[in-house]
Amino acid sequence: MKSLTLPRFSFFLSILTILLISSSFTTTRIDWKHLGSRTVNYKLDKDVIKLTAKEGSFRKLKIKITGGSLTMHKMVVQYGNGKKDIIQLKHNFSRKSETRIIDLKGNKRIIRNITFIYDTKKSSIKKAKIHVFGKH
Repeated sequence: MKSLTLPRFSFFLSILTILLISSSFTTTRIDWKHLGSRTVNYKLDKDVIKLTAKEGSFRKLKIKITGGSLTMHKMVVQYGNGKKDIIQLKHNFSRKSETRIIDLKGNKRIIRNITFIYDTKKSSIKKAKIHVFGKH
């Protein structure tokens, strides 16, 4: 039985180390899936983004605002089982801003729809657009 020589062993150990390091980078990367967008109106209003089970289940949500600015009051997430979470987001969003990462209650959840209650009061020349992203 042959034993590995020191140079071969070092080479093997180096390759193994590189593979372990590169795999740890790929597993920590966060992939966000775009779930939908809505262009808002100039008033106190609400918009709904509907999803189906084929989009999968999610643990986290994030909202991005583009175009104009708006005041987001709250977001209501309705799950596949009919239960709802009301998430207070009372915040003035400028264009190109986003929410914190929102952890959903429970583990992975199938989302039926997401309702946004917002107010613009024509504080922006351009209409704002709400983009929703989810993380599995």
